Amino acid sequence: MVKLKILIVDDEANIRKTLAVFMESRGHTVTAVDSFRGAFEEARLNRYDLALVDLRLGTESGLDLVKPMATSCPGIKIVVITAYASIDTAVEAMKRGASDYLTKPFTPAQLELVTEHVSTLCERERQTEKQNNIPASPTPAMALASKEPAMQRTFELASQVAASEAPVLLQGESGTGKTELARAIHLMSGRSQKPFGVISCPSFSHELFESELFGHVKGAFTGAIKDSSGKVSACEGGTLFLDEIGDMPPSIQPKLLRFIQEREYERVGDHIPRKADVRIIAATNIDLRKAVAEGSFREDLYYRLNVVQIDLPSLAERPNDIVPLAENMLASFNAANSKRITGFTDEVLSIFREYPWPGNIRELRNVIERAVILSGDEPIGVGLLPEHMGAKKYRIRIGDPVSLEVIEEQHIRRVLEETSSLQSAAEILGIDQATLWRKRKQLGIR
Repeated sequence: MVKLKILIVDDEANIRKTLAVFMESRGHTVTAVDSFRGAFEEARLNRYDLALVDLRLGTESGLDLVKPMATSCPGIKIVVITAYASIDTAVEAMKRGASDYLTKPFTPAQLELVTEHVSTLCERERQTEKQNNIPASPTPAMALASKEPAMQRTFELASQVAASEAPVLLQGESGTGKTELARAIHLMSGRSQKPFGVISCPSFSHELFESELFGHVKGAFTGAIKDSSGKVSACEGGTLFLDEIGDMPPSIQPKLLRFIQEREYERVGDHIPRKADVRIIAATNIDLRKAVAEGSFREDLYYRLNVVQIDLPSLAERPNDIVPLAENMLASFNAANSKRITGFTDEVLSIFREYPWPGNIRELRNVIERAVILSGDEPIGVGLLPEHMGAKKYRIRIGDPVSLEVIEEQHIRRVLEETSSLQSAAEILGIDQATLWRKRKQLGIR
């Protein structure tokens, strides 16, 4: 029987523990959470084969988890468990995409039957993927979890705004995960079962941009050999993400403003007004207020888009998230490349913590993917990093775009490397030995 990666979702500690012990005794890997939000975050963070979801999670329903979990974690099999069984509930669970249904109290034999069935399905799917050369679905680079207060506030605001219909403006450097956050907002919204579309504003000329956004009719311009409905029409009922909106051509901006305000637009070459129910999320890596002052971006559009602004910190400002993100990406690329790389060497983890990551999450993702492709199954060492990272430890200079925490950590590491005793290092740092000992432990410095 294929060993499964199982997620247990139940607000009763005894049930979580009992299920975890049973599944682990059969060789499966288990993660247990006690809430709706925890389950959603785990489904985005990791790839699971099976989820056992309690029907009642405090004031929320486990049924409402089925669709978003299936969307966030492709291929997952969801089994709803409950002490309040009814035919209607079972039917509703199956309609939403659940694979099976268990009534409390269930027996070991029933659990064995469920896991054997899911194991068989997973084995068939993996064989099919292998035969058809289909890579495993990579896990998103950014899950709704962070150890950094700034990022926690970002995720909390995203969760709060998701339920509304208001436009959202995501502000952050290139590569900080704006697209992933926009997708997360969509998945947490009431539009999650409808399309999510993306337009990269710098990628199109004026004429092509308008056509990509609103569509065109045949003969509207050279090359328009047939009608095109456009992204707005394709995202009906869902969400359209406009990436790097600061690069939107000025001539298109009033048309977008009209659509946001009136839900009305026209295709290129056509004068028939059309309606569409689409939520707009926009993102930028520039200061739009400055663009407004310079006259390159409409002030009224800026204020219409900026109903709620969410700022994404750079990866250098999230030092405590770097290693967890790297480990998550490693698991994802392991699955995509059929590898079993066990982790990173201590030296690589130290470099990851010290490096300023000018390309943010996108750069980290590229580094991990490259290392996985070039590696065997041994831990990833310095030799598999790009030359500018691996030749020697990256030395941060005063004024580099990094947080005080990163500067403090690297300074402590350097002083410890260059002194012969903890007492000498503490004297140089101007702290007592007990404080330095605690900081070493917190930073994982040996």
